[in-house]
Formats: sequence, C-alpha cells, structure tokens
Amino acid sequence: MINLDNFFKPKSVAIVGVSRNPEKVGHVLFRNLLDNGYPGNVYIVNNNAEKISNYKCYKSVLDIKNKIDLAIIAVPYQFVLGIVKECNKKNVKDILIITSGFSEVGNKALEDELRNFINKNKIRMIGVNGLGILDVHNKMDSLFLPRHRLKRPQAGGISFVCQSGAVGSTILDLAAEKRHKFAKFVSYGNATSIDESDIIEYLSKDKNTRVICLYVEGVKDVKKFIDVMKKVT
Repeated sequence: MINLDNFFKPKSVAIVGVSRNPEKVGHVLFRNLLDNGYPGNVYIVNNNAEKISNYKCYKSVLDIKNKIDLAIIAVPYQFVLGIVKECNKKNVKDILIITSGFSEVGNKALEDELRNFINKNKIRMIGVNGLGILDVHNKMDSLFLPRHRLKRPQAGGISFVCQSGAVGSTILDLAAEKRHKFAKFVSYGNATSIDESDIIEYLSKDKNTRVICLYVEGVKDVKKFIDVMKKVT
C-alpha cells in the first residue's frame, strides 16, 4: 500500500504558483489553506514577488530551508516538469499537481515524460488536472475553488474518490447543502501516477473513513482495480 499521509495531513506545504491576483488558482489554493485553519507551515513560491498577504515569497522550492512534506503545483503546464525536478532535488517526494493541459487535451508526450521522471525518482504524485484534496478532519483544503463558491461539508465518515473535478465539485456542493458529512475528498484527474486503486486502498485503512464513494470515468489497470476492490469490500 502506498503511504499517502502527506497528502492529507502534511506538517508543511509549499504552493508553487501563488499569484498576487486573488482570482488565480495558486492564490485560491493559498487562501483556502489559511481560511480553513490549516495548522502546518505554508510556504509560497512566486519568483516575481517578495511578499503576498504578509507571507514571504520564495523564488524556488530550493530556496526554502525547512523540510517540505507536500508540494502543490499550480503553474502553466510547460513549467510543471521543471518544478517537479526542483522538488526532487529538494527531496520533496509527495506532489499534488493541479495544472491541466496534458493528455486530456492531446499533450500525451509531456505527460509521459512527467510520468517517467516521477516513476524513476520514486515520487508520489496525485494529478495532473485535478480539483485537489480535502481532508475535513485535518483541515487540509487544497481544492482550487474558493470557499464562497464551493461549500465544504462538515466532518464525518464519507470519503469520495473522483476522477472528474467538475462532477466532484458539484457533488461536494450538494452534499454540503444536504448536510452529509465527509472525511476526505480526492480529485485525482488524469491518474498520471497514483490512481483510484491506490487511493481506495489507502482509505480502507483510514480511521475516519467509514464509506468510500467513487466516480470513475476510466480504469487503466483493471486487474489492480478488481484486486483492490475485493480486498477493500
């Protein structure tokens, strides 16, 4: 089983691509973490600013002296692989990539190159092209939709694994309105590295998860999926 603890309860998070513009994805991710009461250390990476919201900006993850448990990447697709290489050099082995623009729009070669680097360097990566991750119990909110536009559910026992960000956000919003209580939400996008089977297996051992719900558009490794489902159910 792959250890995904740093995606749900990291002690430190670096967000790469935090803009001064509050409407941009990187800034929304940054605000969501803070507004949700995330208790860990937050570092923001922007090579064109010195400070954003009184937080020091770093030009690169390599400039951050402290340990980083999780890097969240929200930069244009052409810069993603370079950022991942910097994270690897910094020994950050857990990465969430929000960025789209890969195989879902025909840019398969770049996604293959990214996957090969991740596999070769034993990096755990969720994404690309995902909505993000929510752990209600641990106050980890890395969804890229602002809290005033997407309601967050209260803490409970439902964990939802979703391939589609659009479907995931709609269900989260409805669930919060109907007062269904959640443990975790994971939008894993293209499943470039970690897939639905890895996440399901991890959630089966999670003390806060009592029910696992899935929305899956396609399974790449059917045997792995069936084996995990048999074990979990």
